[in-house]
Amino acid sequence: MKFSPLALENACLVTLPKEMIMAQTPTLRAAISRQIETGSTKLVMDLHQVEYIDSSGLSILVSAHKLTQKHSGEVILLSPSAGVRALIELTRLHHVFTIFEDREAAIEHICSQ
Repeated sequence: MKFSPLALENACLVTLPKEMIMAQTPTLRAAISRQIETGSTKLVMDLHQVEYIDSSGLSILVSAHKLTQKHSGEVILLSPSAGVRALIELTRLHHVFTIFEDREAAIEHICSQ
């Protein structure tokens, strides 16, 4: 996982790993929570590399959403693969998250808030 600061002071691009599974959940959740708590309250979660995500991986996204909401922030999703998008839609999370396919549009959206 990689955190890349964006033009807006409290915005960050989070590049997620190939797999978001139960074994990685505590580590990923802690790293994202730390990032939010240190001031990055507007996150672009880049899912383009994610090949597999299970329910615990989805829970990381939901936890990040809830934590950023406490700080008047936002989490948006970027470029989920077809399989990941299908799971997001199956779990109705596409009603919770804004999803972008275009990286520049996602960054522009998060930095204009």
